Amino acid sequence: MDYIKNPKRIEEKSFEIIQDIITETRPDYTFRNREEELVMKRAIHTTADFDYLDNLVFTHDALTKIRETIREGGIIFTDTNMALSGINKKLLEQYGCRYRCYVNEPETAEVARQQGITRSMAGIQLAAKEEGKKLFVIGNAPTAVYQILEMAVAGELDVEAVIGVPVGFVGAAESKEALYESDIPAVVARGRKGGSNLAAAIMNAVLYAM
Repeated sequence: MDYIKNPKRIEEKSFEIIQDIITETRPDYTFRNREEELVMKRAIHTTADFDYLDNLVFTHDALTKIRETIREGGIIFTDTNMALSGINKKLLEQYGCRYRCYVNEPETAEVARQQGITRSMAGIQLAAKEEGKKLFVIGNAPTAVYQILEMAVAGELDVEAVIGVPVGFVGAAESKEALYESDIPAVVARGRKGGSNLAAAIMNAVLYAM
């Protein structure tokens, strides 16, 4: 059997195919800039879903804010361990970034139980207490997006940017639309599609471009 074995070449070939398909099916499509192109193509590479050419949007110069937060050694919070596991932590550490996922912490479970909220919401509350510039990478929990928005409006959370791409049917599209319409710099996958793998891919796309 004849197939590509080199991992670097596999990735290169994938991106070549992605561009070929875009050229063939969307000949008039243009990316707003190179930075967004790299993110959108990696989103497609991760999901094999070309809908992200239209669904993935960037508000308030979000990619610049994400890069600044990384360069200044901020803290990256994810809503799932799956998203955290997919992010290139070696690169984050080179910039002095910390990273956390509170979802399985005993304190998170206790806060959630006491308040009758999701652990994802409780995790955002705990993250708000941390010192440092904060970047949130949300791929699974719409309630985490809502909690970020509510606490930011109330002045209880300083957030530099949000990668908001939770997937699902209950609150996913609505929470992302609220994030899209907010003043918070964000990368948003509008509609129901998304996921922890997509959240990690977007974060990695920014890191690799740096």
